[in-house]
Amino acid sequence: MPFAFTRSAGPAGPDGRSRGFTLVEIMIVVALIGILAAIAIPAVRHQQQRAQNSRFVSDLRVFAAAFETYATKNGRWPADANPGAVPTGMSGELRDADWTVAQTPIGGQWDWDYKSAGVTACISVHTVTLTPEQMKEIDRMIDDGNLATGNFRTTSTSGYYIYILQP
Repeated sequence: MPFAFTRSAGPAGPDGRSRGFTLVEIMIVVALIGILAAIAIPAVRHQQQRAQNSRFVSDLRVFAAAFETYATKNGRWPADANPGAVPTGMSGELRDADWTVAQTPIGGQWDWDYKSAGVTACISVHTVTLTPEQMKEIDRMIDDGNLATGNFRTTSTSGYYIYILQP
C-alpha cells in the first residue's frame, strides 16, 4: 500500500470546525512584544551612546597624538585654524577625512586652537548636540568626570568643549 499524505485542518472545536486565535490571545502576544520592546530599546540606545562616546574619545586621542607629534618634530604647535580646517602643516599628520567631516561623532566640528580659549594649545569641538550628562560620561572616559576641571572641559560658551594639550 503506497504512503499518502493527508492534510489536517488543525485542531477542531466542538462543532468540528477548525478554530483560530481568540482576540484575548492576540492581545496577550502584542502586550508581550510591547514589554520586550520597552526593555530592549533603552538598552540599545545606551549601547549606541557608548559607541558614540568611544568613537569621539578615540578620535580625540588620535588627533591629540598627531598634534603632539607635530610639536615634537617642529619645536612648536601649529598656527590657529578655523573650525573644520586642517591647520597649516598638519595635512600629513591628521587623517583629513576625519578632521574635516561635517560633524564629529557627538555633533559639532573639530577645531584647533592655538593661544586661544585661555590656553596655549587645545583641540575644541563647537556646537555639540549631546546632553550634559553624556558629556560628563565622555569626561569620565578621558579625565576626571568634572567638566569644570581637568584637561577635558567645557567653556563659558554653551556647546563648546576643549581638550587641553598645553595650558
